Amino acid sequence: MRRALSILATTVALGVVTPAMAQQVGEVGVDWLGNDIIVEAIKDPKVEGVTCHVSYFDRGVIDRLQKGNWFENPSDSAISCQQTGPISIGEIDLGQEGEEVFKQGISLIWKEQVVNRIYDQKNETLIYLAHSRQVQDGSAKMSMTTVPLYGQNVVWAKGKPQ
Repeated sequence: MRRALSILATTVALGVVTPAMAQQVGEVGVDWLGNDIIVEAIKDPKVEGVTCHVSYFDRGVIDRLQKGNWFENPSDSAISCQQTGPISIGEIDLGQEGEEVFKQGISLIWKEQVVNRIYDQKNETLIYLAHSRQVQDGSAKMSMTTVPLYGQNVVWAKGKPQ
């Protein structure tokens, strides 16, 4: 509930309301200060049959009062993606940068948690990279997971890339 209110307050403050792409599936309290670890499920919009679970730290009010920096959460996150059904791949970006699958604000304005998908054609693998994006002093904190396609019955909407 607190997470939903935080997101609502941020989007209202920015004047932007976007549909949620993640579903919260877990919340673990880590201390008496109200700090939590949030776990969300994210479906890749262009790859059916793959679900990613992302976890991140959500600072409580007491922690924000003690340490200042009221308007943002830490950049730390973890990700794990697995095949959760038959894999069907739509039109995905095949370049080295891949494409953004998911993003959400983790500060009032300047910082976002992002998940990018990269296709490793040589090894027939989807790579999912979770990281934060900041306007200045970019963060080197990241987490990565892979979904191997080798030997799987994968359906490609536009044919398998050659």
